[in-house]
Amino acid sequence: MNKKFRNTAIALISIVTLFVIVAALWRYNREKNEVVIQGVMECRTYRASSKLAGRIDSMFVSEGDWVEQGALLYTISTPELDAKLEQVSALESAAEAINREVDMGARREQIIALKSMWQKALAGRELAEKSYLRVKNLYDKGVVPRQQYDEALANYNAMQATVNAAKAEYDMAVEGATKEQREAVAAKVREAQGAVDEVNSYLRDARVYAPISGRVSDIVSEPGELVGSGYPVVTILDLSNMWATFNIKESHLKGVEVGSRFNGYIPALDRYVQFEVFYIASEADFATWSATRARGGFDIRTFEVKARQYGDSVTILPGMSVIVKRSLL
Repeated sequence: MNKKFRNTAIALISIVTLFVIVAALWRYNREKNEVVIQGVMECRTYRASSKLAGRIDSMFVSEGDWVEQGALLYTISTPELDAKLEQVSALESAAEAINREVDMGARREQIIALKSMWQKALAGRELAEKSYLRVKNLYDKGVVPRQQYDEALANYNAMQATVNAAKAEYDMAVEGATKEQREAVAAKVREAQGAVDEVNSYLRDARVYAPISGRVSDIVSEPGELVGSGYPVVTILDLSNMWATFNIKESHLKGVEVGSRFNGYIPALDRYVQFEVFYIASEADFATWSATRARGGFDIRTFEVKARQYGDSVTILPGMSVIVKRSLL
């Protein structure tokens, strides 16, 4: 009986052992052949620059600093613009002075003087008219020659023209500048103001502020260095907008869709984090495997897939790897 029990126990142990070995081999082969997809964490990146070319005057941040949106990053020295501002400001002041003079019209003293000239011309015309009438009367009687009559007439006409000219100058002084003159001077004022506003706009751009809250990852230039217009000087990472990017073969894309969730392993943190797919490229990017046979083979292309962290908030930095097993997708 004991021998029979012992043989049964040995048989059972052998079966269990064989089962464990087979399971271990199956698991080993399964894990060995398990498709592993590696992605990388990325985030939105902003590169602060200025539309103004010049020499960096001061830098107010360092690599690794956390900056809030609107914080001053650096300034650019602008001696040429400062001189230009003085020039256009002087032009603006001159144009405004001319505009004020036009609006005010002629001074009271000028108007009085022009009126006196007009009255003087009237008196001269009256005297010339009387002389002309006397000479005409004598000429009609044949007492004076034709030349004296012509001289008297010419003098009278000349004095009439003088009266007209004096009256026109007096009226112009009283009425002030014409509508066209006012519009021309006003246009000059607007032109000067526009030049001042343009220079001030450039001067404002000499102070560069953070476009977004984030961490400073890179500073390309230091104080004293020359930078060109639009040259990115400070790089800021928006850590509030991060995602993992994967390049997945089309043969492994089955079951992956927008909204699907999976667990990804973060080696840098030694933990699993849940992700949710929010983007799948509409078009394949490149071929990761090319067929070697002309018949019966095909190229396997790759699609870009992006996923955001879902659920628990874990601090993941850009550049960290994300490991995903195909069976978990």
